[in-house]
Amino acid sequence: MKDANFLKERNARHLWHPMAHPADMQANPPDIIVGGEGVEITDVDGHRTVDAVGGLWNVNLGYSCAPVKEAIARQLDRLPYYSIFRGTTNDNVIVLAEMLKAFFAPDGMERAFYTSGGSDSVEVALRLARQYHKLRGEAGRVKYLSLKKGYHGTHTLGASVNGNANFRTQYEPLMPGCFHVPAPYPYRNPFNETDPERLAGLVLAAIEDEIRFQDPSTIATFIMEPVLGAGGVIPPHESFMPGVRELCTKYGLLLIADEVITAFGRTGDWSGSRHWGVQPDLMTTAKAITNGYFPFGAVMISGGVAEVFESDGSGKGAIGSGYTYSGHPVGAAAAIATLKETERLNVKDNAAARGDQLFAGLRALQEKYAVIGDVRGGHGLMLALELVSDRAAKAPIDKKTIGTVQRATYEAGAMIRVSGNNIILSPPLVLSEADAATILGALDAGFAAVS
Repeated sequence: MKDANFLKERNARHLWHPMAHPADMQANPPDIIVGGEGVEITDVDGHRTVDAVGGLWNVNLGYSCAPVKEAIARQLDRLPYYSIFRGTTNDNVIVLAEMLKAFFAPDGMERAFYTSGGSDSVEVALRLARQYHKLRGEAGRVKYLSLKKGYHGTHTLGASVNGNANFRTQYEPLMPGCFHVPAPYPYRNPFNETDPERLAGLVLAAIEDEIRFQDPSTIATFIMEPVLGAGGVIPPHESFMPGVRELCTKYGLLLIADEVITAFGRTGDWSGSRHWGVQPDLMTTAKAITNGYFPFGAVMISGGVAEVFESDGSGKGAIGSGYTYSGHPVGAAAAIATLKETERLNVKDNAAARGDQLFAGLRALQEKYAVIGDVRGGHGLMLALELVSDRAAKAPIDKKTIGTVQRATYEAGAMIRVSGNNIILSPPLVLSEADAATILGALDAGFAAVS
């Protein structure tokens, strides 16, 4: 490894970072992470912190998961790459498909289509939704509905259904035929409704109104995250996703559950959809499928959708999507090992327990610091703090202040993620009680720095 001075001097000079302004990264160089062990990361200066970001929602098993690392090394020695395009495959993808089918059986999933990551998975799912309706003789079903504040990756279709202007405006015009409805977000919504259950009903009514307005025969799918993640960790009322499922069934829309973040235990259940007792038609997965150790993803397909494709005799059921690295044998080996370890450790239960601990601690911090306007959590290790300069007005806090909180928290022992005026927490699911206490203590120090 190059010495620290070399890395610092060249930091952000010759590369652009995702989701960041190049000039800002040059003026405020990012932290250089050079090591990881357990749930901790170490920067180039030797400063160790608990990673309360979990990589990027994906390092569920921490940075020392030997079975996954060993599986990757063994596979590199045996077969480092081969395509699974028509006519060839590899043994790992067959084994993994059987495991994924069993894992997601309670969600009604029966087939897997491999991708290179979350944005790829969303793109494929949206394409398959249109193709499904064409195969059924409803070629006019081409539109997509989604939630404001939802996040579905950065490909053109995914960006088109994204509900956050930050990922849209500089790239418009995006795909036509994509429509957005308000999110079930009690802290901020156009209905001025703070009761989660009543708000869920209002949003469901808005969805049905939009479906009728657009004409159901023109709509392919509704895509949603079971718990909105990058948009600020917004958990809906328990009635919401079941209500969306009912509307999709009533009007013939496919329901795509974007589980890129929520699958594999993060919500305190094995999938976000299962958390709400819903069986979607398609599920997108990635991130924790390999514990972040290898780029990999999968679209999971329900039995009903699979039957339409597999019974097609016209040839139009052929899948016209795929990536060079779809079903990469090393990625599949990593996913097999990750899934085994995920189940062996039963991380969903720990995610629920540590999530409750953090949620209670964040509520206590809210009582202590007026800049914390809203605390969201209670669904495993998905939590957020929304910071405001005025609680009554809910005015978002300025960038400089939240940056000060972030830096002071990091120096006190926890890496956190800032998104707008939100602090998002998504630590590894193997977090201990002591680790959670460290995160809370570091946040306390971070807020003290601006109080």
